[in-house]
Amino acid sequence: VQLVESGGGKVQAGDSLRLSCTASGLTFASYPIGWFRQPPGKEREYVGRISRTGATTDYADSVKGRFIISRDNFKNAVYLQMNSLNPEDTAVYYCAAERLPEKYDYWGQGTQVTVSS
Repeated sequence: VQLVESGGGKVQAGDSLRLSCTASGLTFASYPIGWFRQPPGKEREYVGRISRTGATTDYADSVKGRFIISRDNFKNAVYLQMNSLNPEDTAVYYCAAERLPEKYDYWGQGTQVTVSS
């Protein structure tokens, strides 16, 4: 199983960025996918989650209304659209496949997002 994040980079406050997470080695449509992030010097935190079909999404309060998660099961991909970015969004962003409820067993390597003021 392999998950690969891409799309990170350096942006300025107020900008937008879209991260992608592509998967292989698993029946992608069978897994809810979560996004997490780890700010510098802090613990990893939950960003949001999308259900197997994409019909349901959930977001942390810190990103609600600014971030949107979507997926394309034909492409084995999940996306994290990040709008109105601010410096507090600076982190390494990870996607993970939820094999059991709230058990994320498969993780990507992460992609760095840096937001400058």
